[in-house]
This record gives sequence, structure tokens and C-alpha cells, in this order.
Amino acid sequence: MHDIRFTVNGQAEHATVPATLTLLDLLRDRLALTGTKEGCGIGECGACTVLLDGKPITSCLMLAVEANGHSIETIEGEAVGGELSVLQQAFIDEGATQCGFCTPGMIMSARGVLSRTPNPSYEEIIEAIAGNLCRCTGYEAIVAAIQLASERLADDAQKGRLP
Repeated sequence: MHDIRFTVNGQAEHATVPATLTLLDLLRDRLALTGTKEGCGIGECGACTVLLDGKPITSCLMLAVEANGHSIETIEGEAVGGELSVLQQAFIDEGATQCGFCTPGMIMSARGVLSRTPNPSYEEIIEAIAGNLCRCTGYEAIVAAIQLASERLADDAQKGRLP
């Protein structure tokens, strides 16, 4: 067993985990953060995407012990004070949710690209979500939602509002 310390959505956490436990299982089963989904368990679908130190990763492929000392962001950290984030609202406004299974991972990948590149090009968005599979939307609504969030965040920044 290994003692690990990390933060999840800004909150300090401590866990004692076996060497074989995945980060996904730690989040879902131990911390009850079930917004992160298990789609394939082999890192192919992106449903389990979270941010590790601001970078999108597939949590089904990462061992929980590797999270020691790191910061993790999950979909549960997107909404603040019960209000949807600009990105979540853009997904709703553009109809980019459909069945919703891929949405948490897709939003985390989108958050990653918007953190690195506040005004990403169409190609940068496509590259950012390339590891996230969606069987319902055809991706155009998702790309439009990310572009809309980028525009809204830029407008908020111009007006001096924080995202």
C-alpha cells in the first residue's frame, strides 16, 4: 500500500492505495467523483479525461500512486457555486451534449486547450479533442461550443470579469 497526497479540484486529499489502483478508480470509487466516466478502460475513448497539472490525461491509464504531489481537475470542479462554467454553458447552448456520456471528458480536454490557447483555431480544437470519442454529435457542435466558450471568455476578460 502507498500513501499519496494530491489535490482534486483545489482540495487537498490523502489516500492509501494499492500499487495497481488506477486514478479513475480512485476518483470514482474512493472520492465519489463519478462525473469522470469509464468508457473503454484502455485509453482509447477519452471518457475518463481529467486534467493533471492542467494537462489532459486519460485517468484509466494512470496509476493512482502517480498522482502523488499533483493537482487533478475533474468535471465536478467546472461548476462554481452551483453555476455552470462558461464552457459548460457553451456546450448546452450549442447542443453539444447529446447522450452526455463523453461530455465530461470532452469538456476537460476543451478546458486543457483553452488554458493553453485562449483563442484556439479550428485545427487546434480538433487536435485537442482527438482522443475523445463521441458517437452522437458528429463533433461539429462540440467544436462550435469550444469556439463559443473561447469567444465568451475573451469577452469576459475584456470586461474585467474572471472566468
